[in-house]
Order: sequence, then C-alpha cells, then structure tokens
Amino acid sequence: MRQLHGLKSCSSSSSICPPAPRGLSLWVKVRCSLSPAFPEFVGEGNLRPGASSAGAPRSGGCCKSLFGLERPVGLRLIADMANFRGFRRAVIVVVLCICHVNVVRGQSTDPAEVNALRAIKGRLIDPMNNLKNWNSGDPCTSSWKGVFCDNIPINNYLHVTELQLFKMNLSGTLAPEIGLLSQLKTLDFMWNNLTGNIPKEIGNIHTLRLITLNGNQLSGSLPDEIGYLQNLNRLQIDQNEISGPIPKSFANLTSMRHLQADNNNFSGSSIPAAYENIPTLLKLDFQNNSLGNIPAAFEPPEEVTILLYGNPVCTNSTPARAARLCQPTSVTEAPSGQGSQVSINCSPCPTDKNYEYNPSSPLPCFCAVPLGVGFRLKSPGISDFRPYKEDFQKNLAHLLVLADYQIYMERYIWEVGPRLNMHLKLFPNNTNLFNTSEVVRLRHLLAGWEITLSNVFGPYELLNFTLGSYEDVLSRYSVKVDGVRCFTFDEMAAATNDFTDSAQVGQGGYGKVYKGNLTDGTAVAIKRAHEGSLQGSKEFCTEIELLSRLHHRNLVSLVGYCDEEDEQMLVYEFMPNGTLRDHLSAKSRRPLNFSQRIHIALGAAKGILYLHTEADPPIFHRDVKASNILLDSKFVAKVADFGLSRLAPVPDVDGTMPAHISTVVKGTPGYLDPEYFLTHKLTDKSDVYSLGVVLLELLTGMKPIQHGKNIVREVNTAYQSGEIAGVIDERISSSSSPECVARLASLAVKCCKDETDARPSMADVVRELDAIRSALPEGEELLPEYGDQSATSTSLTATGPLSSSSTTGALFISSGSGGHANSKSGIPSGTVAPR
Repeated sequence: MRQLHGLKSCSSSSSICPPAPRGLSLWVKVRCSLSPAFPEFVGEGNLRPGASSAGAPRSGGCCKSLFGLERPVGLRLIADMANFRGFRRAVIVVVLCICHVNVVRGQSTDPAEVNALRAIKGRLIDPMNNLKNWNSGDPCTSSWKGVFCDNIPINNYLHVTELQLFKMNLSGTLAPEIGLLSQLKTLDFMWNNLTGNIPKEIGNIHTLRLITLNGNQLSGSLPDEIGYLQNLNRLQIDQNEISGPIPKSFANLTSMRHLQADNNNFSGSSIPAAYENIPTLLKLDFQNNSLGNIPAAFEPPEEVTILLYGNPVCTNSTPARAARLCQPTSVTEAPSGQGSQVSINCSPCPTDKNYEYNPSSPLPCFCAVPLGVGFRLKSPGISDFRPYKEDFQKNLAHLLVLADYQIYMERYIWEVGPRLNMHLKLFPNNTNLFNTSEVVRLRHLLAGWEITLSNVFGPYELLNFTLGSYEDVLSRYSVKVDGVRCFTFDEMAAATNDFTDSAQVGQGGYGKVYKGNLTDGTAVAIKRAHEGSLQGSKEFCTEIELLSRLHHRNLVSLVGYCDEEDEQMLVYEFMPNGTLRDHLSAKSRRPLNFSQRIHIALGAAKGILYLHTEADPPIFHRDVKASNILLDSKFVAKVADFGLSRLAPVPDVDGTMPAHISTVVKGTPGYLDPEYFLTHKLTDKSDVYSLGVVLLELLTGMKPIQHGKNIVREVNTAYQSGEIAGVIDERISSSSSPECVARLASLAVKCCKDETDARPSMADVVRELDAIRSALPEGEELLPEYGDQSATSTSLTATGPLSSSSTTGALFISSGSGGHANSKSGIPSGTVAPR
C-alpha cells in the first residue's frame, strides 16, 4: 500500500508497525477503513517505547496495541446482536481493517503555545480553581480544562485549536500572549468577569472562526487588528463596557455572519457604510450603544438583520429608516403550536374555572385548570433558547417533582439584558384540579428559591403565580389579609417626613428602619427594604398574607405594608422600651428586677409556643435572642422577627412528613442550637435551646459570647460545681427569692442541653416559668408597669403535657434576621423575609 504524508500502513498480512525509538513515547493515530458502507473508525494511543521492527506486532497487532483487541488479527470481527421482528439474529460482519498509523513526535504541545497558556493563566483570577490542572502536564495530552487540540501535528508539535473558558467565574485581564496560539479557531471567555482591553494581538490568529467575549466587563476600544481575521464568522462582544468608534477595518471580515455588540458604550457618528458589503453578513447588532447616525449609503440587503434600537441614531433618522433598523428584539418566539392543534381536534373545555387543554398530556383532549407561572432567566448562558427548550422543561419538572408532561411553555420572550422571560403552565397530573397542598408546595418551591437550575440557564426570578390562564406577566398576586392595612408610598413618606435621617432608628441587612407617625397619631416602626432585599410581588404578598394571621399578646403585631413604586415596606407596632438586650446591658439606667425578668421570660415563651402550636401554619423562629424580644410601654414582652420564608418540611412521595427540617443553618452565634448547627436538622427544640440562652442572660446579665467566654459553658460549669451563685447578676441577687433563682437556673440549663431529646418542650418551659412566677414572694408577683398577663392565651392547660412537636400539617420556618435592634425603635432591623 502507498505511504501518504507520513502515514504508514499495516496490511492484513505482512506489513510491520513502525518502530518506536527507545526512550521516546509515541502518540499514534489510527484510521481503520472498514468499507464504503461503514464510516471510518479513528482512534489514537501510545506505542510502547523500545519496540523494533523485528519485535513489533504484525498486521492487526497495530489495532490490538491501540484498541485493546484480544488477538492480533488482520481481519477484524464485529458481532452485532440485533433484535429484529421478535427474534434475535446474530449478524457477523467481516471487515477488513487497514490500520493507518500516524506518528506524532513526543505527545507534546508547541512550547510557544504552552508558554502562552501559562501567561494567560497568570493574568486570570480563578476563585473556583477551575484551572488547577494547568499547573502541570502538557496542555494537549494532559487535557487541560477548556483547552482543545488537533492531534494532527504541524511541524512535529500539537497545537491548541479551541480555548473554551466560558462561565468559570474568572476575573482579571486577557494576556497579549493569546496572539501566540497560532492555530486557534475558537476563543470563548463569555460570561466571566474579565476587565481591561481586548488585546490587539488577537489579530495575529488568522485561523480564528469564533470569538465570544460577551458578558464580561471589558473596556477600551475594539482593536483594528481584528479586521485582519478573514476566517472569523461570529464575533460576540455584547454585555461589556467597550467604547470608541466601530472600526472601519471590520468591513474586511469577509466571512463574518454574526456581529453582536449590543449593550456597550460604542460612540461615533455612524456605522461604516462598507459594512453592507460583507457578503456573508446575516446579523449586525449594536443595540443600546451611543451611535449617532446612519450614513445615507448604508443600505444592507433585506435578509440582513440590523439592530440599532437604543441608540441616538434611531431618533436622528427618517421614520422609514428607523422602522427598518431600530426595532427592539423583544419578539415573541412561539413554541411548536401543539396547543392549537389539540383544540382543533377536541371539543371545547368547560368555560368555568378557566379549564384548558394540556397540550402535552398523554390523555387526549384532557381538560384541567393549570397554574400560570411567569418566569425569568436573569442571565442565561445561551443566545438561542430553541435547542435548550425541551431540556429546560425537563430540568424544571424534575426539580418541582412533576412529570414532564405537566409543564407546558406557552411562549418565551427575549428582553434587553439579555434576559429570557417565559410564560409557563403547570398542569395537574391527569386530574382536573390541583389539590391545595400541591398548590402550596409548588408555590413555595418557586417563590422561596428552593430550586437550582442547570448552570446553562443561570439564576432565575419568579414574576407571577396565578391560577387559571396566564394573562399579564407583570400582574400582581392578590392576597387575603386579616386586619392589615395596605399603605401607599405617599402615606409612608408623610409618616416619616420623607424618610428623613432624623426619623431613622435602625439599619440592618433588610434595609433601614424608621419611626413614623400615622395620620391618627399611631406610632409605628417602618422597615423599608433596600434594593437587594426586594422580593417578587407574589412572594412579598404571600409573606404579608401569612404574617397577618398571627395575633398574640406576646408577638409584635404587623400593622400593614406598602408595595408600590418599586418599594416594599413592613409596618409594625412601635415598641417604646426597646429590646430586652438593651435592659440587660451594664449601661442600662433602669435595670430589671427579678420579677420583671420572669414576666418577660414567660411572655417570650408564650409567644414562641403560639408560633409552634397555634399559628396556621406552625412556625419555627430560628433566631430567638434577647434583641428579638421587644418591650412595650408596660414592659410586656413581644417576640419579633418571625418572618416566614419557606414551607418545610415538604411531604415525602407517600405523603408522610419528615420528623425534622433540613435546610440552610440560620441564627445568631451564641444562641444557635449545636445539634442544628452540626446536622442541619431543625426542630422546635432548636427554639427551646435559644430561649434557654436568653434565660441564662436574664439570670446572669452576661452576653452569650463575651470576652471569649460562652455563657452556656460558664453557667454549666458553675451549676455542676454548686457555685451558681457566683454567676448570678448582682443587680437581682439581693432582692430575689433563692428558690426561684435556683429553679430558673435549673430550667435554663435543661433548655441548653446539647442533646435535643434532653431538652424540655416549649410547653414545659411555659409551665415551669408560670410556676416560678406564682412562687415569687408576695408583693413581687405583679408589678404596676406590667399589669395582668394572665389573660395571655396559649391554649396551655393545667393538666397534661402539650408537646410543641405535636403539630400537624406543614411547618413554616422563620427566615431569621441579620442586623441589629435599635433601642429607639424596638424593631430589629434584620430581614423579615429575605430572598
């Protein structure tokens, strides 16, 4: 057989595999030509060092050494067991395998390109350590991440042909050494955080066909040298900060099909007229830049899409030209039209309750009431959704624990960003209606950001969630609230004197807290969300709906809310005596006596017990602490920051409820249940532990963590050694009943046991605190500033234990707060319902 371009042949009988020089590992590429009916089979691998002509395997041995064949044969046997028309047939195809061996020197990448790659890495910041395997080995033969090579050598070396480092959270700059990758065809850094200029040295890579640098923070002007790349057919540099004029040299890009440069800072008087002469051009996108005018000579063919929306040029042109070149891209891309085909062949669905056909249902002509969902992908890593549409629906169905056919995408729309806005319909599983629990489950999975989409689709936001046909993607979710007022923005501004600094009484993770006065003179605390804490309208309204159901003497009352003009505010009753932490401070001018402390502890315990056992749905607080126990004008304790953010636990497939809740740990150091912290298993006993720490604060006046000491450890040590009197707050030790102090210490220590099962229930805590209150010396039980708390109802009876774990139905967990309370407002400034 002939030898062509360095290819040596192994025939089926006599040819010998080429010898491998000793000490040098050879990379070989084998092409097995089967027959005209079969495609070529191509493989590659190593020949062992030290093989000689005499000792080399003959004929089919080449294929054996490369492909692991069990015996050195010239004729390769391929057995295909086929199942055809109900019976099994063995088809043995005898194929002549002619192995062409391509010898590549040393398995090594061109040293200049190795150095270039190292220089590129040196300019990058890689917080996720994606490029860790770039530190050793050879780029081509060690498979450096994102580096792809052509295994056909040029000048006896392998060369990098693709650099694909998209969406790796990389920052830094592009190294000019990138221009040394002489055989590069694809350069892809899209959706990272790169800054600086695009190096002009890219113009040296004449093999480049695809450049995607979109979704970074690149700046400076586009180098003219890119105009030298006559093989380039796609350039994507959108979503950057590139400025300056559009290079005239780009008219030389004779292979260019797509040039996407929208959402940058390009300026200048015009698009060069010569661009219309690029013979292969299909799309030119310069939307949302600062281009001045369109030259009169610029008349691209009708089949070329020109997008200039969002430039001054659109207001400086004639109406006819603006209509041709300045249309926005928010064009609906309709799905397959499946739904219309179904409706043609089926009888109409019932008109009541918004019944619709499920176009994807396996049951023909099946009518059901769907849930309408407005969904937006905020930064997808794709520019064409069509190939990914089916994968997206399957991914979402899996995350929502739905069958694939329960999700139907009615339509989707690309928006400026680019963001992908879609209208989805969720159908019941072969029943006409969702049951209530299923609606609640789906609503909270979507609204609570409980699902994580594939990285291809990126982060998302929920725009709407409605029953029935989806109508308006921005329509609001209507809620039923009980005794809660909806305030306008103007009312809130008037109450706070336009949110003046003098009205601000606190600030935290959720936003700023203001003291306000309503028109009837009522003092309120207004928590105004900053931009990063804003929720979707539906989630915010769901929050209000649930909070409005909570009514208890020992809970801070929600007065109302505001949700308009991109503002979200929660309005609470004002607590003039601040937080319990304020009054336990050594700087407090009015220290609490023992009786006051017992009444405060009892009130806080009753409020938490209500959340556990009587709220509908029940709530775990997750952040009980002294600064979340507020005091009204009569020093009545009220628990705050029990915002509701997530439904938990989600029922198992068989409908049973898990015994605990596994979620992200939230809470405050010093108050955090150690078992919850270690196992992420949250129960009502986690709140018992946190309240136990508060009881220790009431007993000692200490902070949970102070001067490197932990209050639980310190009190436990004193309690075990019989020296509890040594840690009692001296401000109460002289006036309090030793028996009551001892009982409070015993209760606090039990609440703070490491083992969950060793702690009392919240009902037992309330019962014991009430007993301690009753045992206070005569004349100290009730104080004038307290009034009578006996009316506080928690459904706690005198007989029979009431376990806080014995609730039925779904549990809601408090979202916790980050931030601090302010003594002037008495309202903690952490989040009530974080995203």
